[in-house]
Amino acid sequence: MEKTYLEMIEEASAFLQSKVKNIPEIAIILGTGLGDLINYIKDSIAIDYKEIPHFPVSTVEGHSGRLIFGTLGGKRVMAMQGRFHYYEGYDMKQVTFPVRVMQHLKVKKLFVSNAAGGMNKEFQVGDVMVITDHINLFPENPLRGKNYDELGPRFPAMTEAYSLKLISKADDIAAKKGMRLMHGVYVGTPGPTFETPAEYEYFRIIGGDAVGMSTVPEVIVANHAGMEVFGVSVITDLGGKDIKEVPTHEEVQKAALKAQPNMTSLITSMLEEI
Repeated sequence: MEKTYLEMIEEASAFLQSKVKNIPEIAIILGTGLGDLINYIKDSIAIDYKEIPHFPVSTVEGHSGRLIFGTLGGKRVMAMQGRFHYYEGYDMKQVTFPVRVMQHLKVKKLFVSNAAGGMNKEFQVGDVMVITDHINLFPENPLRGKNYDELGPRFPAMTEAYSLKLISKADDIAAKKGMRLMHGVYVGTPGPTFETPAEYEYFRIIGGDAVGMSTVPEVIVANHAGMEVFGVSVITDLGGKDIKEVPTHEEVQKAALKAQPNMTSLITSMLEEI
């Protein structure tokens, strides 16, 4: 007999509880080129996604596909090294399955990171942008279908999808460190094509500052689950009618690597202070 969604979440959670004694209350999802943060996690235990019941497996270069448990910034954390994307062919329930497992494991705070294309004229390649809000342009919402009341309400508010308290904390840390930290609205699109110049202009007109192919589904589910969310984008390329460069996945990864020290410093310091 086919297992229900709730049973799948319970089985994956039970497996992880059998492998890790103290499950952390803080989780991190690491995006393209940002997997090196893993090297700073101490006393770590790594579990391949393929070992975890019902977990999808990442197929994208730059996404390793491991769940890491350990200590970062003096706090116990669970980190996803590699995430799942709608463009890989997964449905939204699969894309967000790890967040549901985190919820079942009583995770309270979720940090999400990604690589994004910038259309804000103030942005430079390599900038770190704190996500203040998002615009969901995915063709499917991860909460579509049957609502399980034990997971969250049928109509969750998205008024403060990204925690103002955590954003304020990030600003304080950046000011102390003299770090250039931008703010902006992230536009989530299905991909896998990079945007046309006209699309970049359109996203800017509707209120976007950066665009990417992830994050929004996970943030919706995390909010549905009652988690506090902090999101950050690395601006890996710039787009618009006046930009002639053609973005490639390799260049995106290179720019993400360049921004990695700032990203690592910011996340580690935030963990130390929360």
